[in-house]
Amino acid sequence: MKKSLLIVPVIAVFAGVVAVQSDYVPAFATVINSGSLAMPGSSEPEADTGIDDQYDVAQSGRAPKTRTTTPASPAPDAAVAPKVDETALRYFARQGDKRRLEAEIARLRALYPGWTPPADPSAVAPETDTALDAMWKLYAAGKLPELRKAIQLRLTSEPQWKPPADLMDRVELAESREQLINASDLKQYETVIRIGSSHSSLLTCSDVDLLWRVAEAFARTNRTSRAKDAYGYILDNCPKPEERLATVQKALPLLTRPDLEALLAKEKTTQDGAREFDTIRNDLARKAVADAGTDPKLIVPPTDLERVEKLANDIVEPSDPLILGWYYLRHDDHANAEKWFKLSHERENAPSSSQGMALAMIAQSRPAEAEQTIYEWRDSSDGAKAVYMAAVANLLAQDPPVDIAPAVLQRMVPEVVEAKDANAAQQFGWYAFLLNQFETAAGWFSTALQWKPDDEPSSYGLVLAREQLGDMAGVAEIQRLWSGKSERIGRLGELRQARERGLVPSPERFGTRDPDALLPATQPTDGPAAAATPPQTDPAVAANSLADRVAATIARTSVTRPEELQSQTAPLQTAPAPSRVRPSRQMKASGQRLPAGCTTTLDPQTISPESALNRGWCLMDINRPLEAAAAFERGLLSRSDAARSDAAYGQSLAYLRVGLADKAAVAASKARQQQSRQIELDIALLSSRATDAFTAGRYNEALLALDQRARIAPERNDLMVLRGYAYMNLNRLADAQRVFEAVAATGSKDGLRGMATVRAIRNKEY
Repeated sequence: MKKSLLIVPVIAVFAGVVAVQSDYVPAFATVINSGSLAMPGSSEPEADTGIDDQYDVAQSGRAPKTRTTTPASPAPDAAVAPKVDETALRYFARQGDKRRLEAEIARLRALYPGWTPPADPSAVAPETDTALDAMWKLYAAGKLPELRKAIQLRLTSEPQWKPPADLMDRVELAESREQLINASDLKQYETVIRIGSSHSSLLTCSDVDLLWRVAEAFARTNRTSRAKDAYGYILDNCPKPEERLATVQKALPLLTRPDLEALLAKEKTTQDGAREFDTIRNDLARKAVADAGTDPKLIVPPTDLERVEKLANDIVEPSDPLILGWYYLRHDDHANAEKWFKLSHERENAPSSSQGMALAMIAQSRPAEAEQTIYEWRDSSDGAKAVYMAAVANLLAQDPPVDIAPAVLQRMVPEVVEAKDANAAQQFGWYAFLLNQFETAAGWFSTALQWKPDDEPSSYGLVLAREQLGDMAGVAEIQRLWSGKSERIGRLGELRQARERGLVPSPERFGTRDPDALLPATQPTDGPAAAATPPQTDPAVAANSLADRVAATIARTSVTRPEELQSQTAPLQTAPAPSRVRPSRQMKASGQRLPAGCTTTLDPQTISPESALNRGWCLMDINRPLEAAAAFERGLLSRSDAARSDAAYGQSLAYLRVGLADKAAVAASKARQQQSRQIELDIALLSSRATDAFTAGRYNEALLALDQRARIAPERNDLMVLRGYAYMNLNRLADAQRVFEAVAATGSKDGLRGMATVRAIRNKEY
C-alpha cells in the first residue's frame, strides 16, 4: 500500500498571525537562543546552555527569558502592578471571537503572571478610537502592508499619537513569520535559522509548521542533532496526534535510523492499545528493504524484512511485493524474487513487476518465459526495452538451439532492428549459424557490426560465416581489419587446418573462449557441437527438425528495398530467365548455315526467318533486347509452328526485359505456346503489370495483377513488399502489416522497414 505523509495544516488564529493556545506551551526559546541552535560563527559557545532548560520553562508556565551578559538590574517593586495592554483583548471581545479572545487571555497570562482577566471580557466598554479599531481590523485580516500604511498616515496627521506597543510587537512578529516561511520555501535555510533564533516566540505548538521548517533547516545544513532536538521538542510538548505523526514522517527522509528510533521512543499508546507510530515503523522497514533493493551491499535487519513480508501478504496492494522482489533479485535469490514479482503482477499488471519477473526468469535460465512476460511492456521505458533485448539474446543463445515458434521469431526480429541492439543481432547470427543458415548468419553479424563496429565477437562470427560460404576475399578483408586486435580472427586459417586434422574442436558459438584454448598445442576440451557440422538426424523425421522449421522463418532472401519501389522499378520488371531455344530441327536438317555471332548490326529482313530466330536468342544473350525483338518478328514468318512459337516467346521476353508489358502480351499471342511457357509468360506479364501500375500510382490495379499472379505461382518476396506498400497507400494498414510481417519472418529487412513505416503512420493517427 502506498503511504503518504500526513500533512497537518498550520493552526493559526488568523492569516499571518501566530496565536497562543489556551493551554499555553512555552516557545522553543532555550533551544533557539542557546548555543545548541547558534548560527555558524556566533561568538556564543555552543554548549552555553542545555536543551533541558525548555522543560523548566514548560513546568513553570513563565515566558521564556532572553539571556544577557549585562549585570542584572535591581528587581522591580513587587507591589507595582505591571501595565497590561488590553487593546487586543477588548477588540476580540467586541468582535465576539471567543477562540481568539481565549488565546489572547492565555498570552497575557504568560507575559504577566499576576494579571487577572476581566470577569466578563465581552462586557468591556468599547473604545472610542475608531481609527485604532480599524488598525486592529487590518491586523486581524493579515493585511500588514495596509496596516503599516495606516499607522504612518496617522503619525503624520497626529504627531503626538503613539501606536500601542502591543500592536507594533504583533506586526513585527507576523512579518517575521512571513519572512521565515518565504525563506523556507526558497530553501534559504540559514535565513530560516536566523529568523527563528531572533523571534523565538514564533516557535510554539500553536504554529507547529514553523517548528517543522526550523527543524528541516537544521537538517539541511548538516546540524542533525539540532534537528533531532527540534523534532523531539514537538513530540515532548505538542499533544495533537496528527501533528505528532506528521512530525516523525517529516523527519524520515532527514534523519538517520538511530535518530529516528530515538524519536519513535517518545510515542504514546492510543486508547485502543495501538502504538502511535506503528505506521512509521512500517515505512521505515519499507525504506530499508527498498534501499537494499538498489544497493546489494546494504544489510536489512531481519525484523524489517519480516515486517514488510507480513505487510505484503496482509495488504492487497502491489507495492510491498514489488519492493521485496527487487530486494531478493539484487541479493541473488531469484526464486524468491520471482515469487514476489509474480504476486505484485497478479495484483497489478505493471511494467515494473513484469520487468522484475522477466529478470528473475532470465537468471533462472527461462528466457522464453521472460520474453513472453516483458513483451507487452517492452516500449514502456528504456529499462524495459533493455530487459526485453536481454530476454531475446538469452533465448537465442541457448545451446543447443531451442525450437522457437515462428510467431515469436516474427515479433523478435523487428524489435531487434528497431532497437539496433548489437548483442541480440549477434545472437541471431549465431542462431542461424548453428542451423547452417550461413548467409543469414553473415547478414545478422554484418548488421550487428553496423550498430557496433568494434564488436569483436560479431566480427568473429562474420569471418566464420564467410569462410563457410567460401568467400575467402571477405575472410581476408576481416582479418586485415582485425590484424593485431584479435588473435583468433588472425589465426583463423591455422585453426581451420587444426580442426580438419581433428586436433581442436570447432569454434564455440559465442566466440568467448580464450583464443589460446583453440590452438593445436592444447588439449581439446568439451564444448558445443561444431557449428559447421550439421547434426545427424533420422531422414524420416528430418522434415520436422528444428532447422527445417526455423529455416523458413529466418532464411535470408534478396528483395528490392522499400525505398527503391518509388524510384527504381527495374529489379521488379526483370523477366524470368529465358529458356535457351536452340535452332529447330528443320534448320539442322536443311543444313542451313547458322550465324557465327551477332555483334555486328544486321537487318533481320535480309536473312531467313530461321536465322533471324537464332540471331534473336544471340542478341538476348548479349542484352540487346530491342534488336532481338525485331529479329524474333522476322522469325515469326517461319513455316514451322515450333519456330513461330519460339519467336513469339522470345519476342515477348525481349519486350518484358525493357519494360514494355503491353507489347509483350501482344507478342505472346502471336503463336500458340506450350502450357509451361504460357504460365511462365503469364507470371512475368502479371509481375510487370503490377509493377507498372504501382509506379503509376494505380494501387488497386497493382493488387489485381498480383492477385491474378498469385493464382498461378507463389508470390516472391519483392512482390509481397510491393503488395504491402500498395495496401499502405490505400490506407489498408492492417493488410499491409500482415504482409510485411510475413516478409519479415523470412529475415528480410524490407519487411521490417515496412512494419516500421506502418507503425509510424498509426502513431501519427493516434
